[in-house]
Amino acid sequence: MGRVWRSPELARTIESIEAELDQAWAALLAERGVAAGSAEETALGWLVVDNPAEHDWRIVDAAIDRLPCTDCGSALARGPATCHRCTYHHGVRFAGREVDRPEVPPGNEHAIRVACAVARTRDRYSPRARVGYELVLPDLVAGTLPTTRQAQAGKALINKLTPDECDQVATFADVERLTGDR
Repeated sequence: MGRVWRSPELARTIESIEAELDQAWAALLAERGVAAGSAEETALGWLVVDNPAEHDWRIVDAAIDRLPCTDCGSALARGPATCHRCTYHHGVRFAGREVDRPEVPPGNEHAIRVACAVARTRDRYSPRARVGYELVLPDLVAGTLPTTRQAQAGKALINKLTPDECDQVATFADVERLTGDR
């Protein structure tokens, strides 16, 4: 995507997730006998986003990534917040199925999906939401899930950051350093 991520760890995590999205999409194409780049692939993409609850969230996100917005011309769900079709389809991504991986805490998959959506469509979220989800995403993918208390404590610290500081931090240690005397 050519984006600059807040840390190399986040960049690696996003790269890994995007590879998973591509693999899930390729598996669906193979299962359905659809050629990549064909009109049938586009039709399948629209079928998936019109019926997201029938598919894993990775397939839904992969379909969204491959479709254009017919209103604003951007990639679907990546257009301006004023584009109603993009906003609608950004919400559609959350209707896909979530199945927790073995040996991770219940809810880990949901947390990954939300954090991934925030990181990949960061202009739709506030600086504080972005920093929180982007900092926790690598740990979520590694199989952890913060407790409610840990998440609330992290959010309380992040809420002390200015919007400019939110874009400067690369770790929770940076957050603690900047907010330590506030």
